[in-house]
Amino acid sequence: MNESVQSITIVGGGSSGWMTALYLNQLYNHKQQRVAIRVIESKDIGILGVGEATVHSIRFFFAAMGIDENELIQATNATLKTGIMFRNWMKPKQGNSHEYFHPFEHQALGSITDISSAWILSSRQLFERYDQGVSVSAHLMKNNLTPKMAQSKPYQGVVPYGYHLDATMMARFLRDKAKQRGVEHVEATVTDVITVGNNIERVITEQGEFSADLFIDCSGFKGLLIERLKDNNWQSFKKELPCTKAVAMQLKFADKQIPRSYTTATALTNGWVWEIDLNNRRGTGYVYDGDRISAEQAEQELKQFLQQSGDIEVVKTLHLDMKVGCRKEFWVGNCISIGLSGGFIEPLESTGLHIINIGAKLLATHLNEKHTQQSTRDSYNRLMNGVYDDLKRFIVLHYCLTDRDDSEFWRYAQTTAQYSDDLQRQLQIWRHKTCEFMDLSGGFATTFTDENYRFILYGMDYLPQLHMPFDEQECQQMFARLQMMATRAQSVVYSNYDWLQMMHGERTVSAN
Repeated sequence: MNESVQSITIVGGGSSGWMTALYLNQLYNHKQQRVAIRVIESKDIGILGVGEATVHSIRFFFAAMGIDENELIQATNATLKTGIMFRNWMKPKQGNSHEYFHPFEHQALGSITDISSAWILSSRQLFERYDQGVSVSAHLMKNNLTPKMAQSKPYQGVVPYGYHLDATMMARFLRDKAKQRGVEHVEATVTDVITVGNNIERVITEQGEFSADLFIDCSGFKGLLIERLKDNNWQSFKKELPCTKAVAMQLKFADKQIPRSYTTATALTNGWVWEIDLNNRRGTGYVYDGDRISAEQAEQELKQFLQQSGDIEVVKTLHLDMKVGCRKEFWVGNCISIGLSGGFIEPLESTGLHIINIGAKLLATHLNEKHTQQSTRDSYNRLMNGVYDDLKRFIVLHYCLTDRDDSEFWRYAQTTAQYSDDLQRQLQIWRHKTCEFMDLSGGFATTFTDENYRFILYGMDYLPQLHMPFDEQECQQMFARLQMMATRAQSVVYSNYDWLQMMHGERTVSAN
């Protein structure tokens, strides 16, 4: 007769290890200690902590864990994120550089004609961006406003929002919370993994040997545990997403500089630059194709970009190799890989913590007995592969629609849809109709839906040719209502400066 899991050992801390530990501990031990959960973590000396942006749904994880939002924000030097501003992903038009905004919110206005179709039929692209016409967030972003007003409850705002937070500080914050709630913390380095068949029996460290019913691999790209159980268990996404390297920097804020309430992603010659503002500094980095430029060239190009905007005081620099792809099997024997050990999609849409959250939640629903059935493992592996494949397709969409041809990188980017039959088929369909929910139904997407696809499609000027009757007056009333909503929101929310003063105390920057 099978029995329930009694012990779980997580190898590796960081975001993946401590998020998983917190989630499983909340699930199994919220009333009494039923499952012994242990995290074995190497000392985090030398971690850069460049700052990390999130999708909006991560709020629900923190809320479910019973974490006070203000405490989280203050402990991680966090700011709020209304979305991502994309710049230069297409050629300039009429002397104006290309840009569009991808928010977390889309207003479902319109009783007969939906707001997206109405925006296209009304030819509003001639004088406004799509995001400005259908979302409130774009107007908050323009004026560096937050989604929070005085009456906002924890984890709520006038529009959905994510965070910019220090990744290292967040991991330490979650570690402290997990330890307070009974998770065992062992600071040690795993030196050997003892296996029996397709199972891990124990891990060996300088602090002793540790066994468990279940092992979770959160050891990063090394895949310290999962690599010992199955060969040829990696599928690369390099053909579709060739940016596999990055140079990351921490920047000191200039005098009187106010952090932005949004992420920026600016295209350069062989990739793109992120800019993420924390309360105390800016995190930035160049994600690039290492087969086309060297690390030295990438660092120089990043510095030239930063000098244009005046951001030149670099505090730290780190060069990173990114293993873009995912496992064929995330769960092998009694070992599950979560986080970077399971897979990685380049950070264009800030999906890192989101995928950790999905991996932990799916594990919780599948982990019902000590000796897991292969059918259960197969289900978990199928779902996780589906999640990564859907995310990959969404990220490829950002590249394949470009008309930039100023480098071999961008000319290649235009061809990357060929590696997804689904995407190629959908792009043909979306030439003649709006992207809608049913086009993507049956997939594995848990964050990016038809609303998100439309922001990218129409932000990249991939508009359908629509020839249908519509009521011009009704459409005008719809967009007037959106404008009223945006005006109202701007009048009641905090400015980013005022909100940061309230959350983090007196700042070294001026509001002027």
